[in-house]
Amino acid sequence: MNIIDIPRFIKEYITKRPTSLFAPDIEKYKQELSEIIQGKNVLVIGGAGTIGSSYIKAVLAFKPGKLVVVDTNENGLTELTRDLRSTPNQFVPEQYITYPMSFGDSVFEKMFLTHGPFHIVANFAAHKHVRSEKDQFSIEAMIENNVFKAKSFLDLLLKHKPERFFCVSTDKAANPVNVMGASKKLMEEVIMAYSSEIQITTARFANVAFSNGSLLAGYIERLFKNQPISCPNDVKRFFVSPEESGQICMLACMLGKSGEIFFPKLEEEEQVYFKAITEDFFKASNREIALCNSDEDARVKALTLNESVPYPVYFFTSDTSGEKLYEEFYTDSDEVDLQQFESLGVIKNARKLPMEAIEKCVNDLHQLMNSGNYDKQIIVENLKKYLPDFQHIETGKGLDQKM
Repeated sequence: MNIIDIPRFIKEYITKRPTSLFAPDIEKYKQELSEIIQGKNVLVIGGAGTIGSSYIKAVLAFKPGKLVVVDTNENGLTELTRDLRSTPNQFVPEQYITYPMSFGDSVFEKMFLTHGPFHIVANFAAHKHVRSEKDQFSIEAMIENNVFKAKSFLDLLLKHKPERFFCVSTDKAANPVNVMGASKKLMEEVIMAYSSEIQITTARFANVAFSNGSLLAGYIERLFKNQPISCPNDVKRFFVSPEESGQICMLACMLGKSGEIFFPKLEEEEQVYFKAITEDFFKASNREIALCNSDEDARVKALTLNESVPYPVYFFTSDTSGEKLYEEFYTDSDEVDLQQFESLGVIKNARKLPMEAIEKCVNDLHQLMNSGNYDKQIIVENLKKYLPDFQHIETGKGLDQKM
């Protein structure tokens, strides 16, 4: 099968933008960005993922003096280094070090203190999939990573304050309907409690087209393995390219005021159905689709797959827990500034709870999870106490039950 040019496909069929959405603001603030970044020590946590690595490339354009990258994905760090070293005209500082470790490990603090002080710190380490919402154990791991570790790291940063700290969020934090979105909303609440002491910003942004582990990236894997493709026919999303995902985080980190939440200025009509992307993907690949009636029908058709027959695709109606048919970046109660930047909106009035309230919330969740007497529903009900806009959608079905 013809393997298409993915970056070109994203521009022509998904974002429908020939150049980056954020190019005008990067150009406008180029001098300021250079003054903030050039020669500085930068730490990126979760830097091997799609967004983290794209952020690194956006920052490297302004020549930092030192770059330390931490990620639990050892293979991902290897590929990041190969990518940076293999890209023509790519600036990489002489002091460039990668560490395969968790930012929750004790060895991380030793590394942090040795290589610091860091002027710019960005955290991309997160559970990001709605798929991770399975039971109490997967949810506890999600909250541990997205909330507890983030808070512990902020306590460390209080003692060694950077000039700027960025922690990535998600569009699913606005009116969350799944635990992943709720955990990131709670993360926002946690970091905002520190925003009077540390220069902190965050960003909610759209789906990153063909990002690691995404539905669209899975298409490439399925094709290589001659496996069928399945896709929801009723779900639409905002999309940014991998390059754009790093740029919005870089702009938010460097140009935002403490406590601000950034998001891309995209109109509702720019949302794209996954079904439409899938159809375009096969058109661009010069391959017809064989519509299937079920997962099993698709798997059976895949048994006789070859280049001369249509590719089996199953379009289904979404029926899994925590699945929102559309996305949004802010709520009616948010004070939004759409004038400051050409490509970015900014939420100015993010709730900033007193530290005592955050400590109580985190301690209550710790106590619940250490009790041994909890399940998914009990965790959801506890999260609702602290997140009034969390309206969980429970269907009893999870994404792991689908292809």
